[in-house]
Amino acid sequence: MQLIDIGANLTHESFRPDFDQVLERALAHGVAQMVVTGASAAGSRMALSLARAHPGLLFATAGVHPHHAIDYDDATDAELREHAMTDEVRAVGETGLDYHRNYSPQAAQIEAFERQLQIAVDCAKPLFLHQRDAHADFMAVMRNFAGRIGKVVVHCFTGTREEMIDYLDAGWHIGITGWLCDERRGTHLRELVRDIPSNRLMVETDSPYLLPRTVSPKPSHRRNEPMYLRHIVEELARDRGEDVEATAANATATTRAFFGI
Repeated sequence: MQLIDIGANLTHESFRPDFDQVLERALAHGVAQMVVTGASAAGSRMALSLARAHPGLLFATAGVHPHHAIDYDDATDAELREHAMTDEVRAVGETGLDYHRNYSPQAAQIEAFERQLQIAVDCAKPLFLHQRDAHADFMAVMRNFAGRIGKVVVHCFTGTREEMIDYLDAGWHIGITGWLCDERRGTHLRELVRDIPSNRLMVETDSPYLLPRTVSPKPSHRRNEPMYLRHIVEELARDRGEDVEATAANATATTRAFFGI
């Protein structure tokens, strides 16, 4: 089984003490490649650096998460454009809208989102998107770029059936995380994932966040890491009524086609 984690926040400070061991454990658990998420100007810079230090194993995205949209300026835009032109950066993002916490004003989120969508258009790169509690505005912004953007994945999908259908109808991909394994808030996903076509479905840990609650034995900490992607795929396969090898092979083939890796 060869898996690809499309969303790993490996620039997070919690990985600094044992970064090499994290990669070793991922490989030992069948995770052949990882896409390191860029979620801020500094984080995108670090993600690119990690990808360059581990060619063929790590790739990167370059973007500014809506939480940090208030910091988006012309210098940030220029830097992201420079990153997006490199071979190591395979998508623009993480960008989108998050009205759940509104760490940045909604107007600032929309502006930063639109500017990053334009980068993807200009650099002809796929989009790695985030949406939480902002579906109507998210779709409205995306409609303004219809016909100009290329491939899209809405990562860490946690939404409703209606939202999922909107994404699939638009021709986009969906990323599933260990949220699926959370009996408190993710049980609805166990039914929804059955209806995602295999050529639109990708998998991710979003580590160090979202440690799957069904992992056994439970680790002594709450840090998620790419090694747990296999567990997520096993749960996903069960919910889809598929053999785990088939689910893994399809997700990996879809990911390779999407990111060109």
